[in-house]
Amino acid sequence: MSGYVSIEKLVKMYGDFYAVDHLSLEIEEGEIYGLLGPNGAGKSTTLSAISTLNSFDSGDVKIAGYDIVKEKSKVKSLIGMVPQEIAIYRHLTAYENVKFFASLYGLRGEKLAKAVEEALEFVGLKEKQKMKPRQMSGGMLRRLNIACGIAHNPKLIIMDEPTVGVDAQSRDHILNSIKILKERGATVIYTSHNMNEVEEICDRIAIIDHGKLIAEGTKQELVSLVTDLKAINIMTRLNSNVEKLKKELKLLPYVINVSIKESLIHLDLALNCENLTPILNCISDCQMPILSIESEVPNLDMTFLSLTGRELR
Repeated sequence: MSGYVSIEKLVKMYGDFYAVDHLSLEIEEGEIYGLLGPNGAGKSTTLSAISTLNSFDSGDVKIAGYDIVKEKSKVKSLIGMVPQEIAIYRHLTAYENVKFFASLYGLRGEKLAKAVEEALEFVGLKEKQKMKPRQMSGGMLRRLNIACGIAHNPKLIIMDEPTVGVDAQSRDHILNSIKILKERGATVIYTSHNMNEVEEICDRIAIIDHGKLIAEGTKQELVSLVTDLKAINIMTRLNSNVEKLKKELKLLPYVINVSIKESLIHLDLALNCENLTPILNCISDCQMPILSIESEVPNLDMTFLSLTGRELR
């Protein structure tokens, strides 16, 4: 095992049921790693094991080379947990909440005060530090939840659905904050039901189901598991050069299939095709105007459904 987070043959059972079934993952230092799966796939159980919150039946888990069973206290100091449920105290102010959680990791005095101020400023709540949770919007509560999880400057941050129920502005703030955490050297494990978020911020993604690893890789690598094609639709005004155009398009690299019907040119392209200029030049040379272009690039939603047979809900 060589990753910053190394999981080897992890098993967690409830009676005869495998919640996690010999799962192995390698998460590199400094990457944002997406962990996806349908409800009941084993995500939460896996995260609970990594974060030392729950025990497991067999297997090995190491963080930064430390065994999470034999060196639990050291591992806990490296981890920041941002749970899906808002885990803050409603009777405390934003400042008091962050101060309490940071103090659990041994921060005291000026070091503690500085850590609290920096965490609140990082999530955009420094000016709201005297507010109590009942006065906050859903987005502010989510950001406070994050501040409580990162104030002690953890090297590994586990984020479980951190944008659930937030407004667009708070969502963007949270996603940008995660990118900044990565730039500062943190390793992030990220779960979400929003595939657009995962595509936007994750370097690599693992899809698990029934406690097992189904697929792992970059978005492009995962998409290539289920298809090697993407498609574009080009609207034009056809003329007598239709057959000529069809022949010329078929000769182009990356063009797999061509169909032209009722002013619509449909092209199936190799997934790694990035340059449409030769295609557009062919159409222009045949004296046909380009009215619109629509891409049908396979996305993570389609890939997930193809691999698991279930929607991510």
